[in-house]
Amino acid sequence: MPSTRLETRTGWLAGRHAALAAAIQQALVESIKIPEHDRDIRILEYPAEAFLPPPGRGANYSVLEISLFTGRSLDAKRKLFAALAAALAPFGLGEGDLKVILIDVPRENWGLRGKSAADLELGFKIDV
Repeated sequence: MPSTRLETRTGWLAGRHAALAAAIQQALVESIKIPEHDRDIRILEYPAEAFLPPPGRGANYSVLEISLFTGRSLDAKRKLFAALAAALAPFGLGEGDLKVILIDVPRENWGLRGKSAADLELGFKIDV
């Protein structure tokens, strides 16, 4: 159950939010094998003066933070990075315009339905 947040400048998405979220979700499903229905994606847009990318980055520069349960292999993470880059390229995000940060969270530090995720049957594998 990844929790995903894309932060970017306002304007360039031009109403393609649902399509962008679907592309991110598909990359997550394909690479780390989460169920298709397991979606938690937020897109936050900032005015240009409030979102200052590193020098040399394009106008579409974005930061994608994904909090996920600890346990994915390095190979699965590599597949995720590649899948996200490929999925977001059609939206105008060049190779240097996407920063992906994975935040591994132990299941006992994640609360769902009033319980620790460590105490729940998730219905999917984490150690992919």
